[in-house]
Amino acid sequence: MVVSWSSGLVLLGALLACSGSTSPAPPSRTYRVGFSAIPPRNDLATVLQGLNLWTSGHADAAIMHVSVPYAALLNGIAVHQEVDSNELGLANYYHAKGLPLFITIDVTNGLDRAAEDPVLVSLGRSITDTAIQHLYIDYVLTLDTILHPSYLGLAAETNLIRAAAPDSVYQAVVAMTNAAATRLHGLPSAPPLYVSVQVEVAWGALQHTGYVGIAQDFADFPFVDAIGLSSYPYLGGFAVPESLPLDYYARVVAGHAIPNMVVEGGWPSVSAGPVVSSPAIQVRYLDRQSRLLDSARSVALFQLTFADLDLSGVVLPPGSILPLFAHLGVVDSAFGAKPALATWDSLLDRRRLP
Repeated sequence: MVVSWSSGLVLLGALLACSGSTSPAPPSRTYRVGFSAIPPRNDLATVLQGLNLWTSGHADAAIMHVSVPYAALLNGIAVHQEVDSNELGLANYYHAKGLPLFITIDVTNGLDRAAEDPVLVSLGRSITDTAIQHLYIDYVLTLDTILHPSYLGLAAETNLIRAAAPDSVYQAVVAMTNAAATRLHGLPSAPPLYVSVQVEVAWGALQHTGYVGIAQDFADFPFVDAIGLSSYPYLGGFAVPESLPLDYYARVVAGHAIPNMVVEGGWPSVSAGPVVSSPAIQVRYLDRQSRLLDSARSVALFQLTFADLDLSGVVLPPGSILPLFAHLGVVDSAFGAKPALATWDSLLDRRRLP
C-alpha cells in the first residue's frame, strides 16, 4: 500500500513536470495576529467568554493596552502588588496559551490626545510633575520584570500627542519614556522597546497637510527597537479601503531597519457619525490591510477589540468619540460572527514566515 501510494506521487510529479504545470505558492505572512481583552461589556463572565473565544483559534499573539494605575500608586499601593493583583493573571493566561505578549503603555488620554490621563486629571496631577514620571518609570520596570512581554511599548500615538497636546505634556512623554528606556536597556533580558505612532497623522490626513512622516518621533525616541502603528483610516478621510496607498505602512517606516507592527486599529462594520460603512466594507478593509502588512513586512497585527462594544445603557460624556470605535470587532457584542471573522481567520491560516 505504501509503495503503491509513493509510486503514484512520483508518476504525478513526472506528469506535472512534463506538462510544465506549476501550483501557486500558498499565501504566507510575516506577522502574528491577535486582540486585547477589551470586552463588549465590563463584567467578568463576558471578559472570560471573549478571551476563550479569540484565544482558541483566532489569534497567535495577544496585546495588552494599559494605562498607568496612577490612583492606586498615589494611594500608596506598591507597584509590584498592583501588577500582581491586576495585570499578572491576564499575562499568565496568555503565556499558558503560548501567545507572545505585546504591551503598550498609554500615558495620556486614549480618546483625546489633547488631554492627559483622565484619572490623573481628576486627581489634579500631571505627567509634567517629576514625581508622576517616577511612578511611570517604576510601573514600566515592574511590568517588564513580572509579565515578561515579547515587545514593550512605552507610549501610544506620540505624533498625535505632539500635534494635539500642550508642548509641556509632549516633552514630559519624551523625558519619561527615554528615562524608562535607559533603565530597561540596562537589564539583561529587556524586550524590544517601541512607541506607537498614528499613521493618519503621519500621512497628514487628520491635519490636511500632506505627508509629514515620523522623523521627529525617531529623533525624540531614539531608544526604539521597533515601531508600533495605530491606524483608523476611516477617521482620516479615507472613504473606502481601496483608497489606501499600498505603501501606507511601508512609507512611514522606510529607512529604518527595525520591526513594525500594527498595535491598534480597524474599520467599523456600520455607519457612525460622518463615517459610512458596512460589513462588506469591513471585509474589504481586512483584505486591503493584508496587502499593506505584506508591503511593510510587518511583524504583528492587533485589533484591540475582538467583539463590538455594547454601549446600550452607557452614559457617555458630551462629544465622546467612543461610538466611532464601537463596531470594530470581527464578532458582534453577543459574540456572533460577522463576515470579517472569516477574512481575519484566513490571515491566520496563512503560513507565517520567520
